[in-house]
Amino acid sequence: MELIDKAKDNLKREVLDIEKRTDLTNDQKVTRICTVFATSCAAVAVQPIPFADIFVLTPIQAFMGKKIADIRGFNITEAGAKEIFKEIAGLVGLGFLSQQLVIGAYKTVLPFISGVTTIPLVFGLTYGMGKVMDYYFEKKIKGQKIDPEMIKIIFKQAKAEGKEKSKENKAEINKQKHQL
Repeated sequence: MELIDKAKDNLKREVLDIEKRTDLTNDQKVTRICTVFATSCAAVAVQPIPFADIFVLTPIQAFMGKKIADIRGFNITEAGAKEIFKEIAGLVGLGFLSQQLVIGAYKTVLPFISGVTTIPLVFGLTYGMGKVMDYYFEKKIKGQKIDPEMIKIIFKQAKAEGKEKSKENKAEINKQKHQL
């Protein structure tokens, strides 16, 4: 029971109530949220469920958006987060859709390499989406225009950063993968 309580407290501190923490800057909070959710999505994505990923990963990524909005002080509902996620995915373009198709192909046509390639791909994608959502909410709060080209630049850079971070988080990803 003590272990479960400790896990709940950690979840609350690191994810559910992170926006209330005073020991981290908002940028640090956003980076942690992006990392936590990218880790979870990577662990889910390597499960052998072809083409179901978009239905599983999108709600997780939308909740990541809700947490980022909370950190930035942008008030949205979880349903609103899903709509914003779709809008941002549209701004990022076909790159998002094509990556979902590649993940599905890895599981059906190339299953022997899926674990090796899917983890950095999904981690990078989710991390990149989180950073784009952060940009989006910061602009919305300030009443500024969203620059679609800037979104693409942020996504590309953050996705590459996320792929590198997936290596640092490989042990945690594998731990979560085996727990699923």
